[in-house]
Amino acid sequence: AATAPRIPPTRLALHHFDVSYSLQLKDLWPSVRAALLCEQKYGALLNSFSAVDHVAQELELLNATDFVAEAPKKAQRWQQAAAAEEAGRVESVSGEGRTVMQAETMTRAEMSPPNRASVSSNIKCYTFPKGDITRFRPARPDALGLLDYYLMDAASLLPVLALNVRPDDFVLDLCAAPGGKTLALLQTGLCGHLAANDISVSRTKRLYQILHSYIPREIRETVSVTSCDGRDWEQLEGGTFHKVLVDVPCTTDRHSVMEQDNNIFHKRRTKERQMLPMLQLQLLMAGILATKPGGEVVYSTCSLSPLQNEYVIERAVEVAETQYNIGIHVEDLSHFRTLFQDTFSFFSDCRLGELVLPHLTANFGPMYFCKLRR
Repeated sequence: AATAPRIPPTRLALHHFDVSYSLQLKDLWPSVRAALLCEQKYGALLNSFSAVDHVAQELELLNATDFVAEAPKKAQRWQQAAAAEEAGRVESVSGEGRTVMQAETMTRAEMSPPNRASVSSNIKCYTFPKGDITRFRPARPDALGLLDYYLMDAASLLPVLALNVRPDDFVLDLCAAPGGKTLALLQTGLCGHLAANDISVSRTKRLYQILHSYIPREIRETVSVTSCDGRDWEQLEGGTFHKVLVDVPCTTDRHSVMEQDNNIFHKRRTKERQMLPMLQLQLLMAGILATKPGGEVVYSTCSLSPLQNEYVIERAVEVAETQYNIGIHVEDLSHFRTLFQDTFSFFSDCRLGELVLPHLTANFGPMYFCKLRR
């Protein structure tokens, strides 16, 4: 009997996304779709443990900028301009109207994005401006053999920035491989201890390679690398961390439409794909239970799917409350949208957390991230 023609998993993925994301993103979907099918944009995460001064200068000469350092400066200018505009309007109103305008100015000032210290990080990541598709050269070793930068989707740094590591924090990266976010956490220079875990032994080997290529031995010794099922973490070390990053397995939307290998839309992986939201919920719950009371968790995916994003957050908040009697507060990260609007394209209709949309002029993402406080 003739067998039905095999539909490649990339085509299945695109068909699936066409159906679901056109409903979610509406008019935005055609442009996001085009970006997903084009070459991804990268950022260069500088390695602060390597001799990098000349590297920053080299990148600046190429017209790349450190998007992390630029953001608060831009926000400050934005606030000053808004304040000046308001002051001008207040001046033009007299008598009773003035108090109303002043009250309005106050509330606007409160609403305007705070120049939060949360992004004054030691992380330095260079990106080319919107519309500039220049590629970075490959990383090079310094005199000690440490590579000068790590090329990654710059949007992947946003969950790390949102985690806002403080001096001597005990930090857990629950699904750490291949290691970009682990590396970024170490670049903060603030982790008192970092536990990096991933269920896959082969992926953990890749994590070790990255640590060896970028991190000096004395810093590597502050990192414990494990290969456990993240869902069991609470039984291993519950309630011990100040900050937990839960960067879960997901449909990896960009990979799914571009690569045949290791594609979750392969017919034989249908069940695994359908079970993803359950796995994501279990991992997020393990992350919540691993934090100390008052600790913080950042959940992230590289998918556009609300079923893997907001729905998982909502369910986790509910489960924490009903099954563990733990109150969870979902933090407002909308200031990230203003701070980084010149680098990334954000989805403005995200119910919880923030979502970076791929865009042809800023082809980063997708990257969803949401911050929870226990």
